[in-house]
This record gives sequence, structure tokens and C-alpha cells, in this order.
Amino acid sequence: MKELIEALQIFLKYGNPPYPTNCSHDILAIMDITKEQISETDILRLNELGFFWSDKDHCFFSFKFGSA
Repeated sequence: MKELIEALQIFLKYGNPPYPTNCSHDILAIMDITKEQISETDILRLNELGFFWSDKDHCFFSFKFGSA
């Protein structure tokens, strides 16, 4: 839980979209915050926390926090 909250706090620094997440089978997506908005340091930390950028879908994904 602590790592998820830390990741969400990082995303919050870069925006507060009205519908920030999308969850489907085994994937949690963070919507409306782009890789270009986020500092390289924060991107590295997000990767450590289990969030990765998808060029195909233009959002950050987590398989760690999207699993049931």
C-alpha cells in the first residue's frame, strides 16, 4: 500500500485529472499525465514502484497494482 500511495503522490505533482485511473484485467493505468510532464528522477522512481510508460497507449501502467 505504501508504494502505491507514494506513486500516486508523484503523479499528483504533475496533475489532478478528474478521472485519473483506468483499471482492466491485471492493469492499472494512470490517465492524462504524460511522460513529458514528469521529471527523469520521478520516472525512475515510478519504475521502481512498478509503473511504466506505454508509448502505444500514452499512459503509465502498473501490472503490480492492477492484479487481483
